[in-house]
Amino acid sequence: MARAVAAVKNDKAMGRKAVTCLFFDIGGVLLTDGWGTDSRRRAASHFKLEPEFEVRHHHAWDTHQVGKLSLDEYLTHVVFYRKRPLTRARFYQYMLAQSKPYAPMIALATRLKQRHGLKVAMLSNEGRELTAYRIKKFRLDAIADVFVSSCFVGLLKPDSGFYRLALDLTHTPPERALYIENTPMFVEVARALGIRSILHTDYETTSARLKSLGLNTD
Repeated sequence: MARAVAAVKNDKAMGRKAVTCLFFDIGGVLLTDGWGTDSRRRAASHFKLEPEFEVRHHHAWDTHQVGKLSLDEYLTHVVFYRKRPLTRARFYQYMLAQSKPYAPMIALATRLKQRHGLKVAMLSNEGRELTAYRIKKFRLDAIADVFVSSCFVGLLKPDSGFYRLALDLTHTPPERALYIENTPMFVEVARALGIRSILHTDYETTSARLKSLGLNTD
């Protein structure tokens, strides 16, 4: 509590409002991407998929991420539109196995919440099935107060409406929020809305930036 009070005093002294809510991107910040370019490239090589796999992925992925195409339907259109010498279950397990934690960043998010009494929202572009798996597998619900996922809200980052909804759901004015994200364009859109943002590249630089904003995690 003393640290939180000190951070508020520091913000007031510098003429800025204290952060009360953290927005964390998931894929690329707290976890690896759930089904990113590298994962798909490995899958294409491992299962000997033809180049059309990637083309079909791009046609279907956004529709899947906003919750209008189930993962099973996605797999039908992208992988199993033709007979394969593998099962859906095997491919699905391969997809799940691509998710790995960035343990230092998860620990950082936990400390920030505990030490500064902050609300935490996790913002992601992701389909329903992978979202549910990743929340449960890596116990993200022990940190987050709310999940603003594209599959739940029907919007994709960098739609400005996505960020406005996150602010509404957390009852947070833009100047009280801090967003940690690894995609430059998404950071740009958030900043244009008045949300302080950190372009995440690695644990050390993000931690240093947080300290400069009065959010010490030592």
